[in-house]
Amino acid sequence: MKPNVNWHLFPTLLALADHGSLLAAARHLGLSQPTVGRQLAELERQCGMVLFERTARGLRATDNARSLLPHARRMAEEAAALERSLQASQTTVAGTVRLTASQPVATVLLPPLIARLAHAWPQIQIELVATNAISNLLEREADIALRMVRPEQGSLIARRIAAVRMTACAHADYLHRHGTPTSITDLSAHRLVGQDRETDLIRGFAAMGAPVSPQRFAFRSDDFVVYAKAVEAAIGVGFMARYLAAAAPGVVQLLADLPLPELPLWLTAHRELHSSPRIRAVWDFLAQEVPLALAHADDVLAQRGA
Repeated sequence: MKPNVNWHLFPTLLALADHGSLLAAARHLGLSQPTVGRQLAELERQCGMVLFERTARGLRATDNARSLLPHARRMAEEAAALERSLQASQTTVAGTVRLTASQPVATVLLPPLIARLAHAWPQIQIELVATNAISNLLEREADIALRMVRPEQGSLIARRIAAVRMTACAHADYLHRHGTPTSITDLSAHRLVGQDRETDLIRGFAAMGAPVSPQRFAFRSDDFVVYAKAVEAAIGVGFMARYLAAAAPGVVQLLADLPLPELPLWLTAHRELHSSPRIRAVWDFLAQEVPLALAHADDVLAQRGA
């Protein structure tokens, strides 16, 4: 007998295979965990086979599920392509544009720009996804992405629009209590704000000839926003993007001549979406306004004396 399968259940199959649990798949799909569980049970019933095994570490795809995944992914790609084609045919500058960016970019850099965008294009609605994960533009998880990494997929358009400059910094209250460092070696006498599991700062200190151990950091966090708030709270001297330091009241730039890296900022969209009027309007706006916002942050820090 020919199976009667509801094709709308296959995004659930993909989400479970990619995320490994009912809860994670539900978050990805924007559904409740019980709903995803019911959809899985219904899909297994319609297919007449077990698709996932329950283990202590989550769900594990069976051979049956793995045989279906390539077909399900092609279905998802074709559905996304159809949606992009429909969007590209629109001629009015109106509708929803979904942006994705890292947590600090989304929480600090973009909101003032989106406020200005609303005045320039009042018929465009913005959905902003703040995540440090790389969203898949090919599967329509976002229309435009702002990332520090250039995408490798050939079907995406990528434009480097700016460089995010880093700085050593501290709150003025901390400097009043502990003094102002004038060299990289002076930092050995200061409380430092560092990373938890990431090792960028440790490697950076070593490259500048001032190696430090993780224990030298009085406060550690890999969350960029938490990190910035720690420096703003006068816990110690930190290293972060200048736009984050400029947005933190009372935080001043230190050791301006330190050879800190600059991080490229890429604006990315799907080629077909780039031809959509509303996508193009937001793309052009961000390409122009993001570099200006970063330059303004540099000016703000330069005007604050240590």
